[in-house]
Amino acid sequence: MIHPTAIIDPKAEIDSDVEIGPYSIISKNVSIGSKTVIGPYVIIEPYVTIEPDCNIFQYAAIGAVPQDLKFKGEETYVKIGRGCTIREFVTIHRGTGPGGITEIGEESFLMAYTHIAHDCKIGRKVILSNNASLAGHIIIGDYAIVGGLVAIHQFVRIGEHAFIGGKSAIVKDIPPYVIAAGDRAKLHGMNSIGLKRSGFSQSTLSALKKVYRIIFRIGLTLNESIERVSAEVEQIPEVVNFIDFIKSSERGITR
Repeated sequence: MIHPTAIIDPKAEIDSDVEIGPYSIISKNVSIGSKTVIGPYVIIEPYVTIEPDCNIFQYAAIGAVPQDLKFKGEETYVKIGRGCTIREFVTIHRGTGPGGITEIGEESFLMAYTHIAHDCKIGRKVILSNNASLAGHIIIGDYAIVGGLVAIHQFVRIGEHAFIGGKSAIVKDIPPYVIAAGDRAKLHGMNSIGLKRSGFSQSTLSALKKVYRIIFRIGLTLNESIERVSAEVEQIPEVVNFIDFIKSSERGITR
């Protein structure tokens, strides 16, 4: 299952049923789980863990040192969850600082030319479309979708089930469950179609739409709108998650 032209460091831990294509290079201190397929010309640098059932296509580069002037050669990591698909020319960099880690959640789909910088935390079943570029320390929640040619500023958070339209520039946090697009990005309502496809009930969708209207549409201050949501909207988990995300924002919320 390992092509004779592949270069495998003896200190790499590779499960017996992993497939590795021609001319790929696997460095020391790499762990690759069962049934993972590594295509040709892939480079996997040290301190990378790849869980089972992943599919990594040709020319991907995983685990290179971060593009960060603060990096001083520390032992930092990349972890890729089970069942991820990583397409052609994707780049994923290690964390910065002692113990720093870049994480990709299980069953995420990284399309061609995606870049994941140091210390990013990508949730489960996230889709990053072609040429999505993530700066350092970005957090993306579960089931979020990021369109092609999107650039995301460092330290930005994107909430779960959010949808980011193509060619957007994201400089502030994007709440969960919404659609955002543009340069600089603005909100364009709830991600209703995506939420329906994910099995959200009509009552949950109605509650989230009411929250969105109170916070973003009627001209209240943020504190006033949060108080009104607490008084007028049932505090189901999705509503609480929406409000908690906004309260915890450090970069500010996209409006």
